[in-house]
Amino acid sequence: MRGQAHTLEATVAGLLMLSSLIFALQMTAVTPLSASTSSQHIENQQGATGQGVLAAAAEAGALKPAVLYWNNSTARHHDVGVQRFYTAGPPDNRFGAMLERAFNGNGIAYNVYFRFQNRAGEPITRRYVYSGVPTDNAVTATQTVTLWDDDPLYDADGTPGSTRLETANMTYPMPDTGANLYNTVRVEVVAWRI
Repeated sequence: MRGQAHTLEATVAGLLMLSSLIFALQMTAVTPLSASTSSQHIENQQGATGQGVLAAAAEAGALKPAVLYWNNSTARHHDVGVQRFYTAGPPDNRFGAMLERAFNGNGIAYNVYFRFQNRAGEPITRRYVYSGVPTDNAVTATQTVTLWDDDPLYDADGTPGSTRLETANMTYPMPDTGANLYNTVRVEVVAWRI
């Protein structure tokens, strides 16, 4: 009698464990957007690509001219519309070409922001390239650029112009925050899969 009770108890416990396992598996759905090691690998790859583009642009001397790619007379970047930032692709400069090679055609969307401080020390963010709202799996890469008072603004053809940051009647959106140091800009690339 006692053996039968133990057998019945073991069978009920096994059925309870099995139904708990089935219930738990039904509660967790695995979808194509679920986090996995492969999606984490892709995010790491996108982050490394963004950091590589920024580092290569800084090393090649293309990042600072991109930050200073400004038309003082129209008070906006060269060849932008009323939005004052690029929406139909990257700018027509060396940094834009590097972004194009790294991201376009690979199913990756990206935004580029300039982050700096105003005279009161408050953080300001300006869009440079805007492709839309990033997904939750977007990755970020940053590079800092130091601007000096005697740095020139760059013309539409990518050559340094005669207008300098210290020029009177400057329309450049980043303010002068120091004596010789004009401002420090953090260039941020946010990338995500489309």
